[in-house]
Amino acid sequence: MSEKTGSSPGTTTLVPTGITTGDLARRLGVSPTTVRSWDRRYGIGPAVRQDGAHRRWAPGDVAVLEEMCRLTAAGTPPAEAAKAARASGGAPPPRPPVAPAVPAPGDVRREYRGVVHAAARLDGPALEALLAEAVAAYGPAAAWEDVMVPALHAVGRTWESAGDLCVEVEHLLSWHVSTALRRAPGSVRTGAGRPVLLACVPAERHTLPLEALAAGLAERGLPFRMFGAAVPAEALDAAVRRTGPAAVVLWSQTRSTADHALAGHVAATGFGLRGARTAPLVLLAGLGWAGRNPPPGAVRPAGLREALELLTQRCGARSGAA
Repeated sequence: MSEKTGSSPGTTTLVPTGITTGDLARRLGVSPTTVRSWDRRYGIGPAVRQDGAHRRWAPGDVAVLEEMCRLTAAGTPPAEAAKAARASGGAPPPRPPVAPAVPAPGDVRREYRGVVHAAARLDGPALEALLAEAVAAYGPAAAWEDVMVPALHAVGRTWESAGDLCVEVEHLLSWHVSTALRRAPGSVRTGAGRPVLLACVPAERHTLPLEALAAGLAERGLPFRMFGAAVPAEALDAAVRRTGPAAVVLWSQTRSTADHALAGHVAATGFGLRGARTAPLVLLAGLGWAGRNPPPGAVRPAGLREALELLTQRCGARSGAA
């Protein structure tokens, strides 16, 4: 595909349009050699070619390649994926209005690899669909631990080893993970019992694990209040005293952000009527708390599933007592 421009009276110059193979490869998250190989083996190349010129990929060509990437990431053999992508013209098939089938327990490698490939080619729509399917199939807790976390780690390892952090890939994946967790189905019983408070310690800004825990609590119908990143100590103290929570979850990703004095203070904060005062159970979540024993009234769960079980037991006991 090209455009004609007049460089001088009576002459025309063909100016190629579309993107180069290198640009296309970066967009898809594959090597230029792979793109050329697909063209040579499966005939999935530019619809219009020019003699003596480099390949130029028009929007329609790019859509076909993106669909092939989506299909191969989902496990379709390349030859079949190329045939289907050409037949569809790059448009993915409509999704049936039913929940996806639940795969065998632990069989999630294909799902998280698909997420990684979609993130690498900056394919937001594919990420949204894949993550929504994982949450629907496994529930938010298992989707987080078995699909989302491995995908986040894989993206980090891949680009760090290549000497290129590709921050845009990690940011896109993180945003879609957050979106999928917040859209997870659940019914929060805002008036049923004392809530669970979720907060990052003052120096901590990574909130995705807390968002996964919030989605798990919502799925179980347990009330919670999410305060997010870098909650000041004074604000956390005020929130605890105002809400009288059944439990407080403090997230710290690294030892440099863990605030053990604050954890001890929250665990010792009492509220309620004189003679019947109580204190919240404090869950120290994240690797930042490793290496030191929790203060009295605090526990350190091994992972998201254990944290959910502890909070379910705690909230159930508090509701029964009420």
